[in-house]
Amino acid sequence: MNQTTCSAVFLLVLLQWGIATAPIVLAAGQLPPSVTKQLAQAGIPESAVGVYVHEIGAQKPVIALNADAGMNPASVMKLVTTYAGLEILGPAYSWQTVLYAHGRVTDGVLHGDLVIKGYGDPKLDLENFWLLIHRLRQTGLHEIIGNLILDHTHYDIPNEDPGAFDGQPYRTYNIIPEALLVNYRSTTLHFMPDPEKNAVRVVADPIPDSLVLLNNLKLSNRACVGDWRNFMDIDIQTNQDEGNNILVALNGSFSSQCGRQSSLLGLHDSATYTRDLFKRLWSQQGGVFQGDVVITEAPSNLTHIKTYHSPPLAEIIRGINKFSNNIAARQLYLTLGTAGVVSRLRSPATLDKSEYALKQWLASKQLFFPELVVENGSGLSRKERISARSMGQLLLAAFQSPVMPEFISSMPIAAVDGTMRNRMTNTLVRGLAHMKTGTLNNVRALAGYMLDKSGQRVVVVIFVNHAKATLSRAAMDALLQWVYDGDEG
Repeated sequence: MNQTTCSAVFLLVLLQWGIATAPIVLAAGQLPPSVTKQLAQAGIPESAVGVYVHEIGAQKPVIALNADAGMNPASVMKLVTTYAGLEILGPAYSWQTVLYAHGRVTDGVLHGDLVIKGYGDPKLDLENFWLLIHRLRQTGLHEIIGNLILDHTHYDIPNEDPGAFDGQPYRTYNIIPEALLVNYRSTTLHFMPDPEKNAVRVVADPIPDSLVLLNNLKLSNRACVGDWRNFMDIDIQTNQDEGNNILVALNGSFSSQCGRQSSLLGLHDSATYTRDLFKRLWSQQGGVFQGDVVITEAPSNLTHIKTYHSPPLAEIIRGINKFSNNIAARQLYLTLGTAGVVSRLRSPATLDKSEYALKQWLASKQLFFPELVVENGSGLSRKERISARSMGQLLLAAFQSPVMPEFISSMPIAAVDGTMRNRMTNTLVRGLAHMKTGTLNNVRALAGYMLDKSGQRVVVVIFVNHAKATLSRAAMDALLQWVYDGDEG
């Protein structure tokens, strides 16, 4: 046989044994059959879906379906904000909260007001506020004869109705940014079944002095399916008396099958919440304070006492992306326009400054997204838009960035943690996909990085904007599985 005949015979043998079988190759605008099937079963047309799949290092995407259409990404928009934050501010960036004395300090007694000026710390949570107060006590101050003055003037943003987005003003995701936001102004209600007493135990944490909790819940034994909150009614009434108390009445039932559950609520205004929490933590550390709280611009002639620094940005973005913290994302976005690795602090922070800083940064990276609309940087918006291709290009650029390790590690891991903890649990994708999720009414989104079974890193983006978007999870999971299989599914 000549050389050509031998080659043909050898190829025939390889094909017979399946060794040289080529993987299925899709046209760029074509979805894998497994994904198409799941979308059809959900009643979601492909026209309502944007998909972009691109292997790191490849010249062209594997899939680009409706990839240039501006779509609502929901919380996947946090990837834009956090990546920009890491590069503009730097992974080690920290926020300042500054404490001043307005009056003289003698023998540990402040004869005047304590002033706290905030600069937008997105993680001044319960533990960190306790630490701030602990460090204040370490200065030797033990008594404040005056008021607590809170300075929020670093932010110059429009007044918003916290219930305007979805009619849920007490849900913590709707809390409006504040330059001095303590513990996200949140109160956690812990629900614990007590079968021995045939009752439901409810504990508020922290326990503000101005909170009145009325527990009328009945313990049931029904199966715990769906949202356990659907069987209870939380009635919130404000201004119950001259003490400005909040009454929270809990009615309905809670199933013992649900185990321990928690619900976050934003019940108090900033002055009331900060006053109650400061008094409690200050007294626990031996401090004395009987004054009130005033929100106003800090007066002049202040004496610096202490500057508290937040945890670094690289740590903070883990909470933003893994658990989709909207308020922290919004405060990070507001910081983009006022600070950076080569710039000095420029008060006040405004949305216009942040938008300008974001666009300048994108342009410096040769990333031009004409369809991009950013309202607040968190994705909690009906206005925000980005295309699947733009999000994919952003992720490709981030993979080449010095901040890539911090960025990827901030994302939820499939079947491991964050909002992906219960996704892909019984599949080989487990632990191999770092994906940010997005959820709004009529919107579902997923974007991030994953490894296929050959060890290649792949960028995956899928947006669904449709009335039946809630039914799209199976299609999204099918796409991840297909990518893992290396185009063979």
